[in-house]
Amino acid sequence: MDYDHKKIEPKWQKKWEEERSFKAEESSSKPKMYILDMFPYPSAAGLHVGHPEGYTATDIIARMKRMQGFNVLHPMGWDAFGLPAENYAIQTGVHPREITRKNIDNFRRQIKSIGFSYDWSREVDTTDPHYYKWTQWIFVQLFKKGLAYEGTIPINFCPKCKTGLANEEVHQGGCERCGSAVERRDMRQWILKITEYADRLLEDLAGLDWPESTLAMQRNWIGRSEGAEVVFEADSPENVKGEKLTVFTTRPDTLFGATYMVLAPEHPLVDRFTSEAQKQSVQDYRNKAKSKSDLERTDLAKDKTGVFTGGYAVNPVNGEKIPVWIADYVLISYGTGAIMAVPAHDQRDFEFASKFNIEIREVVQRAGEGERGREGDGELGRRGDTERGDAFVGDGTAVNSGAYNGLPTAEFKKRVTADLEKQGKGKKAVNYRLRDWVFSRQRYWGEPIPIVHCQGQCKGPVPVPEDQLPVLLPDVKKFEPTGTGDSPLAVIEDWVKTKCPVCGAEACRETNTMPQWAGSCWYYLRFLDPQNSQAGWDKTIENYWMKDKGVDLYVGGAEHAVLHLLYSRFWHKVLFDLGFVSSKEPFQKLRHQGMVLSYSYQDKLGAYHAYEEVNMSGKKPTLKATGEQLREQVEKMSKSKKNVVSPDEIIERFGADAMRLYEMFMGDFEMPKPWDMRSIEGISRFLNRVWRVQGYVKNGAASQEKLKHKIIQAVTERIDSFKFNTGIAALMEFTNALTSQGAKEGVNASDVETLALLISPFAPHMAEEMWGKMGHSSSVFQEAWPKADPDFLKEDVVEYPVQVNGKLRDKIQVSVRFGKDEVVSAAKMSVKIQDCLKGQKIMKEIVVPGRMVSFVVKPQ
Repeated sequence: MDYDHKKIEPKWQKKWEEERSFKAEESSSKPKMYILDMFPYPSAAGLHVGHPEGYTATDIIARMKRMQGFNVLHPMGWDAFGLPAENYAIQTGVHPREITRKNIDNFRRQIKSIGFSYDWSREVDTTDPHYYKWTQWIFVQLFKKGLAYEGTIPINFCPKCKTGLANEEVHQGGCERCGSAVERRDMRQWILKITEYADRLLEDLAGLDWPESTLAMQRNWIGRSEGAEVVFEADSPENVKGEKLTVFTTRPDTLFGATYMVLAPEHPLVDRFTSEAQKQSVQDYRNKAKSKSDLERTDLAKDKTGVFTGGYAVNPVNGEKIPVWIADYVLISYGTGAIMAVPAHDQRDFEFASKFNIEIREVVQRAGEGERGREGDGELGRRGDTERGDAFVGDGTAVNSGAYNGLPTAEFKKRVTADLEKQGKGKKAVNYRLRDWVFSRQRYWGEPIPIVHCQGQCKGPVPVPEDQLPVLLPDVKKFEPTGTGDSPLAVIEDWVKTKCPVCGAEACRETNTMPQWAGSCWYYLRFLDPQNSQAGWDKTIENYWMKDKGVDLYVGGAEHAVLHLLYSRFWHKVLFDLGFVSSKEPFQKLRHQGMVLSYSYQDKLGAYHAYEEVNMSGKKPTLKATGEQLREQVEKMSKSKKNVVSPDEIIERFGADAMRLYEMFMGDFEMPKPWDMRSIEGISRFLNRVWRVQGYVKNGAASQEKLKHKIIQAVTERIDSFKFNTGIAALMEFTNALTSQGAKEGVNASDVETLALLISPFAPHMAEEMWGKMGHSSSVFQEAWPKADPDFLKEDVVEYPVQVNGKLRDKIQVSVRFGKDEVVSAAKMSVKIQDCLKGQKIMKEIVVPGRMVSFVVKPQ
């Protein structure tokens, strides 16, 4: 009889829930293991089969670790604030709270149906006031520490929808909702000083067990660069003359090659640099720039655009007057909002200068190019390597640089920076790509920011006292935007008007809300102590679970590799400084699951790779679709693409255990892989073979001890190393061996018990049922994880390389029990060795036990 998943799986899920089988202990003498998934946003469409990939991996590890004697904390919750619920509320009038509750219920049902061993007593929901009370409390700590401040920042604004838009709601300059052109409007915002922690965020990456690609993304986002701040002096028009214009550069050695400057369109000096003749052109360009997002403006592939202001500035190293342009590839939010442009040695500047016919002057010569490009060499010296059609951005030797000619790049940097500092025209500096975090959103469905704006003697923002938290969202029926870009909360007068908690004067509540990132910045801490009404978490409990290392294992999508991880690390470091947490970093070990692709994309993926191969070979593509079209088609499974497969239909047809095994058997955990319904049928057949093995149990049957211990070792190591697919392959090998033996002579009960134990993290429902059928009254998960006996792991044979006069001629395999004479005899039986020994006199026979056989010969 086959495994009846429809009967067995609900039975065990009910039993686990009733007995709270996976509840973590608050403290224990056992070693602890905190295993955490990135909790999901509960969308209306529910889970698709891509979601459980990471959840299945952590569940397998959590189940094995419990059986190995660890006190395991493995919780689940909901990152439930977000734009989709608010947008749906605007369209339908249904409160986002109701939509969110319904979606959470559906997600919870689906997750439970897969049989994950979560401690559901710790479930959290970021929209629950009992939760966001402590999100607000953390904001208050940031404010008190001087890390939260107000500023005016440009936001995306849709004039038709009359609301602010997040960057992800802007597509190719248009509103994702209505398609209207998006404008940039300056709005008051709350901003967090994440830049104060830039060095520590960078330095503390050392020692983390994270994928190198993720560490690189973190480093690049922080973007620490050493260089110099250089002061250019405005020369014209007259009303800006003498104004200081500071730029940051990592290449002060290229100052002699600066042939123009560029200001961001928003730079405060643009108006003063603009001549009368250029006013209209400059204004038109600035208006166009307002409709572009920062990502569009800095896209390296885009055509370079810009306008000459009519003004000039003086290069401090040579006194040359250089033109000042505005261009949207320079952002006001990065550096000083102004750059010196060196087109010979910066590709972006090169493209801009080439388009607008601006001088390109070579000042760094490649190594090994002799005297070419020295000062006075005319046009060749001016253009140098740029004749090749691009900029030379590497290090080299200074040319066309006055007294600095001939200096290598590193020495030139030091000397020119020191000289500028002596003249008061520059200084050594460190810059970061990282910007302070724009924290507020003009939305209803988010955590209210716990600030009131006092109109009395306090005159400004005042934090809501901690004993008055949470500041609750008002219960309203309309969520439409105000039309001004302000939050919908701004028009709820009876909520906005309040009293200053310090002086009692009239005050207004802050009407911006927090971004969705806020609730997910610290949820791993609330899981430690979710019912605590007096604090976000108890320090003693936090110390038990988090001391020194933080979360032991964190698993989630690589799409969160930058911002979520960066923001969580920032908050955690602030809390560490304040004494609220005991580890410097929140997540010690991090792994990313690969994307699950829709099966319908497999052929397209193959076609795309074929196209790439054709392109790389230089041959003309024979495929009808272009590579770019195919690239767009090869995408992850997502609701917006309407290519999702629901776990509900898989579980109904094949069962949760089959789905779990297939999720892990598809391929390497961290690589993309396609979902194939035909392959899950094979996994289902494998589970039925496992199920039938117990029917072969026979008293007195021989035990496959050597194979059994080999499989124990393999499965254990492969779970620990995230090689789940090869771990399952080992289980298939063991199952096939037992099936083959059972059909002939029966199988030993201990072998079947070991199979049940080893497969239990992967297929927990079947393992529980098998364990019970074999006469055990307790859960299989109360058993100890099997340990491999080293004696059974020793190989029966050993391989010897065989040399003749020092040259490798063959390799032989012999029994590990062979002595020297038997090893030599076996080597002489090799046909290759016999050929080498023909007509030779053996002078010496050398055997290094377990390692090598060597013959020293000479002609007879």
